Amino acid sequence: QVQLVESGGGSVQAGGSLRLSCAASGRTFSTYEMAWFRQAPGKEREFVTRISRSGGIKYYADSVKGRFTISRDNAKNTVYLQMNSLKPEDTAVYYCAAALLTGTYDYWGQGTQVTVSS
Repeated sequence: QVQLVESGGGSVQAGGSLRLSCAASGRTFSTYEMAWFRQAPGKEREFVTRISRSGGIKYYADSVKGRFTISRDNAKNTVYLQMNSLKPEDTAVYYCAAALLTGTYDYWGQGTQVTVSS
């Protein structure tokens, strides 16, 4: 098993930046594909971005492409989400998730709130 703890959320004005972190403990971090999802009030949870085990392959939702960057540091058991040019529609609870099998996210963090004001 792996335990995930997100941090770095907060309130920011539109156009600002935030960096989220997700610290993992438990089994070897590098064996997990990692991803970020988000859930806005009254909406379904949606995929934001994911990164391969080595960090060499990344995918982004169209809504965040060019503004968000996912990265990981396997030595620190941490995955990051750098969010730039934030928009009010980015307001959501952001969740970190881990998958042993590609695309099957069995482990989730508790979430961190991101609020973007106009």
